[in-house]
Amino acid sequence: MGLLKSIFTWWDGATIGTRLFSSRNGTRVGEDALGNVYFEGGTTTDGRKRRWVIYNGSNDASRVPAEWHTWLHHTTDITPDQLPAPRTWQKQPLPNLTGTEAAYLPSGAMERGGVRAAATGDYEAWSPN
Repeated sequence: MGLLKSIFTWWDGATIGTRLFSSRNGTRVGEDALGNVYFEGGTTTDGRKRRWVIYNGSNDASRVPAEWHTWLHHTTDITPDQLPAPRTWQKQPLPNLTGTEAAYLPSGAMERGGVRAAATGDYEAWSPN
């Protein structure tokens, strides 16, 4: 199933054709900590270099770190390996957790029982008069 899956399923990682196209028509620029590989090659209609990413795993744009996102969208021409080290207070990026067990659920969510905390009475509705 692995070979057939890699040929026909584009939503769960890159297909074989995409990988071959990237290796033949693009120049490998770098790789991030998640294993995503970044390429550059050819030109767009406005004359800029075409840039793309081959995800390591599922195709989820939230898995692209901010540094690589700026490079992909031509905000900067500097690749992250040329940037200074991240500050100590910066957190590591998280993938989109929607639909997973780790997704945020507020206390009144149906998945957590659907019971909201009682109103405290500190809210006063706005009135124009």
